[in-house]
Amino acid sequence: MAQEEQVLVVQRKVVEKVGIFHGLVFDVDRYLREIFVPGVPRFIPRTQAEKDPSYKQLIPYVIMACDGKLLSYVRGKRAGETRLVGLRSIGIGGHINPVDDMPLFNTNFYDTYIAAVQREVAEEVSVQANHTDKIVALLNDDSTEVGSVHLGIVHYWNLDAPKVAKREQMISQMSFETAAKLLEVRDTMETWSQLCLDGLAKMEKCIESESKPGTIYQKE
Repeated sequence: MAQEEQVLVVQRKVVEKVGIFHGLVFDVDRYLREIFVPGVPRFIPRTQAEKDPSYKQLIPYVIMACDGKLLSYVRGKRAGETRLVGLRSIGIGGHINPVDDMPLFNTNFYDTYIAAVQREVAEEVSVQANHTDKIVALLNDDSTEVGSVHLGIVHYWNLDAPKVAKREQMISQMSFETAAKLLEVRDTMETWSQLCLDGLAKMEKCIESESKPGTIYQKE
């Protein structure tokens, strides 16, 4: 019998302690300080997490930008989340599993999380470009079945070249598009991507600000 998938979660009350919200919140440090307290994140069976809204599954949601355009794709039939099949997305990422070997009681848990995001993205796409990575928002949508048990951590990767190739079969119709073009097809997008597209201007303002800079990564 195959071992049941374990996913990284925090209790919903951890988010509520800071302030529950709908859509995007840009005061990310205030939330991350609570979410990444050693011992707060934990792994539980995915079947339990999907049915229990007292937990929020932590999902890195990576937006990739290059020369004013955003990476966009359609989730194919092999998508891990069947409720999102056929919808357009501007976010790369997914559940974080124990295979990421995250020491939950390590004081450097945040740095370990960032490394896990890198590995998660690498499973779906190959990025052959220099890029920066900055967390620009948190995303919550309790109005949908999917959203009620997930919490998105929105990363903004700024690439110096549009060199991204798919690795997962569930990714189709991948291309870099302008925000204006994406707005034309907004109604075909998954809810999280719609919210991110609506908040794009604020995200870009975060990138341009003099606050904490993003981490710089080199191409492979």
